[in-house]
Amino acid sequence: MIKPLRGMKDLAFEDAKKFNFFIDIASEIAKKYGYSYVETPILEDTALFKRSVGESSDIVNKEMYQFIDKGGNDVCMRPEGTAGVVRFFISNKLDRQQGKFKFFYYGPMFRYERPQKGRFREFHQFGCESFGEESVYEDYTIIELISSIFDKLEIGYDLEINSLGCSDCMPKYRDNLISFLQDKKELLCEDCNRRITTNPIRVLDCKNPNCKEQLINAPKITNSLCSSCNSDFEKLKKLLEQNGIKYRVNSNLVRGLDYYNKTAFEFVSSEIGAQSAIAGGGRYDRLVEFLDGKPTPAIGFAIGIERVMDLIKLPEDKKEGYYFGAMDKDGVDKIVQIAKDVKKRYNSIVEFAPKKLKAHLKAADKVNARYCAIIGEDELKSGTIWVKDLVNKEEKVLKIEDFLKH
Repeated sequence: MIKPLRGMKDLAFEDAKKFNFFIDIASEIAKKYGYSYVETPILEDTALFKRSVGESSDIVNKEMYQFIDKGGNDVCMRPEGTAGVVRFFISNKLDRQQGKFKFFYYGPMFRYERPQKGRFREFHQFGCESFGEESVYEDYTIIELISSIFDKLEIGYDLEINSLGCSDCMPKYRDNLISFLQDKKELLCEDCNRRITTNPIRVLDCKNPNCKEQLINAPKITNSLCSSCNSDFEKLKKLLEQNGIKYRVNSNLVRGLDYYNKTAFEFVSSEIGAQSAIAGGGRYDRLVEFLDGKPTPAIGFAIGIERVMDLIKLPEDKKEGYYFGAMDKDGVDKIVQIAKDVKKRYNSIVEFAPKKLKAHLKAADKVNARYCAIIGEDELKSGTIWVKDLVNKEEKVLKIEDFLKH
């Protein structure tokens, strides 16, 4: 028997309901905040992710589904969503226009990593990207947007925030951090030792418990912020407090990708095991420029949909629509004809096999139909249809033309 590849899974039944429920809620809220939908290709030029995500990142080094296609192009299946939206932004010359642009997206991403609870090799993200707004009020608003999604879904969370500084304050902090890490080299894992020379700030993101312990006293970027970055960070904290969004400062929060600067944040949950992040993002004011666009302030986030699936409680299904059935084979053609008109307005299920009334009622209840509409021998002769409301238990025999009219 052929099974899905390791780290891949089918999406159906209850999970499919939860997935679509999440997408509907998140999309509705994103639109209310001024975001419009964009869909970028699953397959992109590998260079896009090497330049944006960063050559030193685990995604580029270990996890990309990368290959040479039949045309000799070096391509990969997208490991994250932001880079593709930025590429879209630049290729459509939106960086050359005055104004602010906001996009939301959702779809599959691919990373070759060890599958575990809430983490797959094919996974889905919902994300928003905002271009052209440099105010820290936008940083607050995008956090508020995520809070609105989780509040609507009744998903509990803790918010962690940090500031990664800018090109003015980061170099000095980087030097201080390298000096600290050099003294800890023998106690850190292999990945951390590699990152000391390639991207030392990523050491703070290590999930190894021993490394975490060694980093407790690491210098904090928030102690090295320039006046502008510090002012923005203090304002962000004030806005969160004023609007009732609880948070805590996590000085080791750096996010997993190289393109972030200034505000970084994660929404975490203790209900999904060790992989506790359910959403994350931050500001990436330099990424558009890195990808050959005009310098453009930007901020965004992504929610890992599989991460929150187990936390979603679906609303109770309401009975809706019609179930159509016939008592004998002569009534099937008539039922099909009637259902054709009803399907234009309501959900409709048609049973093609003739059955007894009791069997039809049981089948209608199983598909959660509100109405069970049946034609038997008497109804076929009189041009009528028997209809039962499965909620209030009322039943009627109606002329077919009256049934279709109402």
